Amino acid sequence: MSILIFLIVGYILLSIGLYFIFQKAGVEPWKGFVPVLNFIEWCKLVGRPTWHVVWLFVPLVNIFVYAAMAVELVRSFGKYKFVHSFLAVVAAPIYFILLGNNKEDKYLGQSRIMEREYMARMEEAAEKNEARALKKLEANNPYKKTAIREWVEAIAFAVFAAAFIRMFLIEAYVIPTSSMEGSMLVGDFLFVSKAHYGIRTPKTVAMVPLLHNRLPFFNTESYLKNPSLEFKRLPALETIDRNDPVVFNYPEGDSVYVFPQRTWSVYDYRRNSIRDQIPQHHQRIKQGKSDLITRPIDKKDHYIKRCVAIPGDSLEIRDRQVYINGAAAENPPELQYVYLVKYPPGTPINTRKFDEWGISREDQQGSRDGMMILVLNEEQKAKVQAMDSKIEIEPAKVGETVDSPEKIFPHDPANFKWNRDNFGPIYIPKKGATVTLTPQNIALYRRIIDVYEDNDFRESGGKFIINGEESNQYTFKMNYYWMMGDNRHNSEDARMWGFVPENHVVGKPLIIWMSAKDGNPFKGIRFNRIFKRADKL
Repeated sequence: MSILIFLIVGYILLSIGLYFIFQKAGVEPWKGFVPVLNFIEWCKLVGRPTWHVVWLFVPLVNIFVYAAMAVELVRSFGKYKFVHSFLAVVAAPIYFILLGNNKEDKYLGQSRIMEREYMARMEEAAEKNEARALKKLEANNPYKKTAIREWVEAIAFAVFAAAFIRMFLIEAYVIPTSSMEGSMLVGDFLFVSKAHYGIRTPKTVAMVPLLHNRLPFFNTESYLKNPSLEFKRLPALETIDRNDPVVFNYPEGDSVYVFPQRTWSVYDYRRNSIRDQIPQHHQRIKQGKSDLITRPIDKKDHYIKRCVAIPGDSLEIRDRQVYINGAAAENPPELQYVYLVKYPPGTPINTRKFDEWGISREDQQGSRDGMMILVLNEEQKAKVQAMDSKIEIEPAKVGETVDSPEKIFPHDPANFKWNRDNFGPIYIPKKGATVTLTPQNIALYRRIIDVYEDNDFRESGGKFIINGEESNQYTFKMNYYWMMGDNRHNSEDARMWGFVPENHVVGKPLIIWMSAKDGNPFKGIRFNRIFKRADKL
């Protein structure tokens, strides 16, 4: 509703501005309030063909056309400076009202036609070698721009265009961790389409262009939370299917502690995940030396995982294998797990080929004489096995030995004793579906009801109060997805923080445009990965 109110108020102010502009330009002022007709008259005032009004109804294109028409309109009143153009674009309604009420400003004519005619006179003088006339025209040229202004406008346009493309169409993304290996490697640079799953209108509008959520060197957020708009999503080009890689906003990223090495959620802290992984970070938070930062949806960190289950599916993991609706799911070809690699003591494994095989340093999780802990896919496993017939490779029981039910979704050890290797069954919520709520299953849906779908939710004596009314049923307002990394034992994914709401979906990875080892080009470029289709990995 807030975005609709914003647009209505903006349009009313613009119509008022056009009323005064039309009055000064000799156009019947009431036309400024008539939808479409006001834009047709605007085109006439600046010398545009009236059919250009059509462009104002084409999403995304209309932003550029509107900006150009605003600049042309103030030029029709003799406002040629950079500041005039800037105000015309960012504050058109107010600037138009001021311009229309300033007695000194006069309508001079159709700016596009006047500029073409002036340029034609200069060309004619040059062709006829009329040096004096040409010099006079150049000296009085109102459209002339200094070199500095040319650079400023070029840079401003480039930043605006890049920010526009990044916000609505294509965004660059780099794989920061090994959670998707071996399908996507640390240091793969991707182009992500925001149109495939439906363009989201921005919630946060006051921000530093081209930055996601942090200002480098300043250790602070790169945006202001207000003003903000209501989220809307345009129609999608395609749906999210099982096994599609998807970029999305981290669902638990609404309240975070930011460290140079990584970002932690407040929920990580409460579950003691930080204490167990990086104790010094836990201590700094406990001592109040790290600020808690709250973020809107579109400024939460970006994650990339594979969509394992879609709305309406039933998911279960049994002994590492995912089952969807009772049937074994198709596994990605590069699926990885942790293995114990045993070899005769005193004869260590030669690791020189590991880099070539895609076994990164992060995949080498520990070693002692006679054993290594490696993260491997089936192909890598076979290559390591082939090095020596005496090598023994067995799966590591990570879920049983490392995971605790408190850290595994839904973080309710009294009712759910799941781990990464044995999980579920669990229903993936679908929009319009209704579930019965019980004290035994409420942990699965509490965050959906309270946070993602913004209800007033309370529990009292085993009963559930939703928006002031007692109820033991809930109907979902959104679709949800289940996202998991291909590096199944080294991925913080839905098994830790649960469902991904549809309004958190950012886009579809399209292509790897660059790939650098460990994200550092100086360590080497993976030329064999450049221009690979990321959505097919």
